Amino acid sequence: MKIVPSKKMSLFEPAMFGQLKKFAKEQQAKGMELIDLSLGSPDLPPHEMLRNHLSEQSKLETSYGYTLTGIKEFNEAVSRYYKRCNQVELDPETEVLLTIGSQEGLVHLPSAFCDPEEIVLTTNPGYVAYDAGIKFAGAKSFFIPLDIENGYLPDLKAIPEDVAEKAKLLILNMPGNPVPMEPSIEYFTEVIAFAKKYNILVVHDAAYSEFYFTGDGPISFLATPGAKEVGIEINSLSKSFSLAGARVAYIVGNPEMISIMKQLKSNLDFGIFEPIQSTAALALDHAEEITAPLRKTFAERHKTLMNGLKALGWEVAPSNGGMFVWAKYPYSLDSVSFAFKLIEQTGVMTVPGTTFGSDGEGYVRLALVQPVDVLEKALERLRNLSI
Repeated sequence: MKIVPSKKMSLFEPAMFGQLKKFAKEQQAKGMELIDLSLGSPDLPPHEMLRNHLSEQSKLETSYGYTLTGIKEFNEAVSRYYKRCNQVELDPETEVLLTIGSQEGLVHLPSAFCDPEEIVLTTNPGYVAYDAGIKFAGAKSFFIPLDIENGYLPDLKAIPEDVAEKAKLLILNMPGNPVPMEPSIEYFTEVIAFAKKYNILVVHDAAYSEFYFTGDGPISFLATPGAKEVGIEINSLSKSFSLAGARVAYIVGNPEMISIMKQLKSNLDFGIFEPIQSTAALALDHAEEITAPLRKTFAERHKTLMNGLKALGWEVAPSNGGMFVWAKYPYSLDSVSFAFKLIEQTGVMTVPGTTFGSDGEGYVRLALVQPVDVLEKALERLRNLSI
């Protein structure tokens, strides 16, 4: 039988992560000790309180039915978390929506708001799920540059007037992946004025909001006056609470946008396992207790890797948060070749910058997912790199 994929599948290339893993395993089989700084999956376990709660809830006979949407316990916990940590009021019934991890929400979201050929503003470089969702919807990406001269903030002034007038969505991510640029109320105020001027819906991906290494708390897009009028924020428990495999996240903000996403998701899935939602609610209600030690650990790792790479002559994007380091290496080699060369010579796994867009050439992304002593070992290996 001849099996032919749809024409749409030609838009989706095989993930670079799989190719890197395959090559790394080949080197490991030859005796190379690997240090994986590629995938942004937290290496620290969830808090014991969460593990115990999930275990107990999973034993209940009543825990195995369809949930269809976010349970009341989860939605109200999200609302309490935003009120407590961001001083943002949310109606748990109309302004909160459960998603199966933020990736699911981000990939499906453009289909809810964009017709084929409509323009979505996103960044280059940017997280791969954004472009995947835009392609899935049949829409078109317009890439906003992230220049060092602009502090790696998406430069709204670089968007041509005719493009802005046609654009339907603007997707932002701060602290970002792969570039951990800093969020601020001042910048978000500029975004809201831009969105109102051109009637553009805003989506802010806040997956790394709890990874702040300076200041008193996370900065939410929704905390900016007028934000709920123009957009939504998507947040995840994967990184901030070490619940990556649980696949639980949420969208909050503009009730009309939430309603449209609810309509789409009612045709796509039947919700998330109730014990996971209950555990996520517990995590949000104890966010300060859970995230503070995680933040301390990642801040130490961030300092070690940032300073170490700078000492090796690498140019590192300035940051005070996020889960990644975005670095320009001092070698005349394209980023894909360089990433494979790193694995071959040092066993250090990174992600080539072009995985996230053409403007990532000459860069690699390094994830803060190893202890400080392992990061120091990785830096020592990079010091002995021969290219």
